[in-house]
Amino acid sequence: MKITIPLNEALQQIPVYARCIKQHLGEKIDFEEKATKEQEGCSDSLKKEHPPKVKDPRSFTTPCAFGSVTIGKALLDLGSSINLMPLPMVKKIGGLTLRPTKISLIMVDVSPKKPYGVVEDVVIRIERLEFLVDFVVIEMKEDDKIPVIFGRSFMKMAKVIINVDDGVIMLKE
Repeated sequence: MKITIPLNEALQQIPVYARCIKQHLGEKIDFEEKATKEQEGCSDSLKKEHPPKVKDPRSFTTPCAFGSVTIGKALLDLGSSINLMPLPMVKKIGGLTLRPTKISLIMVDVSPKKPYGVVEDVVIRIERLEFLVDFVVIEMKEDDKIPVIFGRSFMKMAKVIINVDDGVIMLKE
């Protein structure tokens, strides 16, 4: 069913329908005022200043020691699910038993790498705290600046808290 009426007749009937709608709603609504308030709220959010951009804080590292071998920096890497140590570092620490492993690693450059083995329950010391950590050992050139990588498993065990804003790393007991 379709009803067609001329425009001027429809405009004449608007007040009749408006009165009926007002009775059902119970109160008068000023649509212009409401639209203005919404626009004011919108413009307020646009006026707020954004925080300033900051530079990349770079990577987070912590000094640690393996017995008598002290390392200036060990990388805390949230992107790594394992703890990594290069083979020359295992030899430098000494007294560690390498156990063969069947895992295969995919490196950042998407190249596959077969680990040399795994060393388990290595005692590491960070400040006055000691932890037993398992490392996957890979044959690679040792980075003198950051020779060891701690992954998420270590960070969960050590209850690491990183404050990116202040550049502070905390370990809970």
